[in-house]
Amino acid sequence: MSAPTAATPNPVGHDSRGPDSTDLVLAGPILRRVEARRVVLWLASTRPLRARIVLHPDGGGEIRPAGAADAAGRAQCRSLRAGDHLHYLLLDFALAAELPASRWIGYALELAPADDEAAPWLGWQDWAPDLCYPGRTLPGFVFAPRVAALLHGSCRKPHHDGGDGLVRVDRLLAELIARGATDAEPVPGPDGLPGWPSALVLTGDQIYADDVAGPMLGAIHALLDRLALPAERLEAAGETGVRDADALRRHPACYYRRETLLPRHKRNYALLEVLFGGVEKPVFTSASAHNHLITLAEVLAMYLLVWSPAPWRELRVAPPPGLSEEDAALWKKEQGLIEAFVADLPAVRRALAHVPVAMIFDDHDVTDDWNLSREWEEVAYGHPFSRRVIGNAIVAYAINQAWGNRPNAFDDALVEHLQRSLDAPGAQAHDDCIDALLRFEDWHYTWPTTPPLVVIDTRTRRWRSERTARRPSGLMDWESLTDLQQVLRGLPAVLLVSPAPIFGVKLIETIQRIFTWFGHPLMVDAENWMAHPGSAQAILNIFRHRRTPRNFVVLSGDVHYSFVYDVELRGRVRGPDIWQICSSGVRNEFPPRLLGVLDRLNRWMYSPRSPLNWFTRRRHMRVTPRRYEGAARGRRLLGGAGIGLVELDAEGVPWRIRELLADGATIAFEREEDFSRWA
Repeated sequence: MSAPTAATPNPVGHDSRGPDSTDLVLAGPILRRVEARRVVLWLASTRPLRARIVLHPDGGGEIRPAGAADAAGRAQCRSLRAGDHLHYLLLDFALAAELPASRWIGYALELAPADDEAAPWLGWQDWAPDLCYPGRTLPGFVFAPRVAALLHGSCRKPHHDGGDGLVRVDRLLAELIARGATDAEPVPGPDGLPGWPSALVLTGDQIYADDVAGPMLGAIHALLDRLALPAERLEAAGETGVRDADALRRHPACYYRRETLLPRHKRNYALLEVLFGGVEKPVFTSASAHNHLITLAEVLAMYLLVWSPAPWRELRVAPPPGLSEEDAALWKKEQGLIEAFVADLPAVRRALAHVPVAMIFDDHDVTDDWNLSREWEEVAYGHPFSRRVIGNAIVAYAINQAWGNRPNAFDDALVEHLQRSLDAPGAQAHDDCIDALLRFEDWHYTWPTTPPLVVIDTRTRRWRSERTARRPSGLMDWESLTDLQQVLRGLPAVLLVSPAPIFGVKLIETIQRIFTWFGHPLMVDAENWMAHPGSAQAILNIFRHRRTPRNFVVLSGDVHYSFVYDVELRGRVRGPDIWQICSSGVRNEFPPRLLGVLDRLNRWMYSPRSPLNWFTRRRHMRVTPRRYEGAARGRRLLGGAGIGLVELDAEGVPWRIRELLADGATIAFEREEDFSRWA
């Protein structure tokens, strides 16, 4: 593998090497769903493939697929073709026997070209020789339907300088295997190792389509040359002269100046602000979207490059000609960050192959502040260019993430829409596919674990403000919240995945409310459950419903710091016990000094006896914060890249909550009873 280097004489995007047999698998396999009689894997390849699998549980015996088709009569191997050298496979194996629980199960996945019946079957040693952990002869997993341990996190930005939480997942799994701890029970000892995690839940921002380093964009273009995907037509770009993807590549604004390619018309300023984040965000951070991904091929390529080392092999990337001195310096700085990111990818690919991975989108998977308000939607979807940019990210999300979350939601008609879009990007079929996905209402899903893992969509079914178009929309509308209540009805406990925390940091929410009141919600990412009265009241009523689960574990991300609150609802009868657990980011971090200031101010302004508690909308709740281990006085918000680890008892109650930081530290969160408050 050749990482991006300025010394390479080839210009960005030039790579004469075509794919060969050593590059059969571009990304994956990623283990997606595991049920008693079902295993689902996702992968991307350079050729159309056939696949077969045999499962080998520890203790002897084999488990094979039940047959060539699943119960619905569809082939177990479903595929999409993005070009001659890029194919996607969703391998949905219905099994002939039930998987044994709490036992290591190796899987022998073999692949062969679909267009060559005489070709030999190839195992993992042939197409991913570093996929297996030491001490094991096959990749594998532990089927743990009762959730005793679970990993979760959000926000993985490739050019962040601070380590990768997914690498920490890999180190954890390697240690469990080295200890022989390949079951669901915790490992005795002072280091407090958990049992094998039931799932890795990625709660948003698996990619940053709106925040791309220059060398990463160069790698995207070099990979696209190798894969030879069809060039997308971009007539909607208007007077810029960018008529297709090739013209975009040649345009002098392609690197670090993409916001200037927006069409010129009377609402151009609004498009600039909405789509490309062209304003500073003074309280939290500043938008950096000058390399915003535009074409479908660009987004597809980025997914390959953030999940696997294979596409980087011998990929030649150099700065494009014509960079300003400032941009050339930025490229050089980002180059080192991307090289560090690439070095971590073998560990990332290995981890994703060994734990069932649940995913859900947040805004950066598409674009910053996606669907934040009714005004945002009217502007962004009202112009064909911005609609296409957003739609391309959603198409890529559907293929790379959502397909494996809930395969049954992708019926033949939807898969055909996706295929036609891939066949002719920029044609009418492409826009028809985007229209279909913008109407799609099945991004949410439930996994049949104990407790059930219920993942909600807080991005596409918004409760839009009828009073003022600029006010933030509620994160879920009335209909979707009603559907959620039906899913939760009668469950004793639940793992509820909400990308944005339901119970957040009061000071930060207050700052967001102030900016919203002045008409500038975009400046502070004013997206929280309490920002919209309707959705706030509805979600609290769900918690208070007499048939609601008694134990709620709410897993969230989004905010680039980690924290834990224990919440008790107060009313005529005692409500459920709620644990709000936020882990963010996997490879990102809130500015440390600003986080410290906000953390201390929040503790001082919203102490248990503070009268300010009476002026917030979050009432009739007893909130007990948790202090993280080793925190300075007054600190509860933990910064640093990492991954969250939650361990549950048989009732679905968290008995230990920790953050596994990318630097190797393991930080526990402990209740602070003295700081409980009725809010």
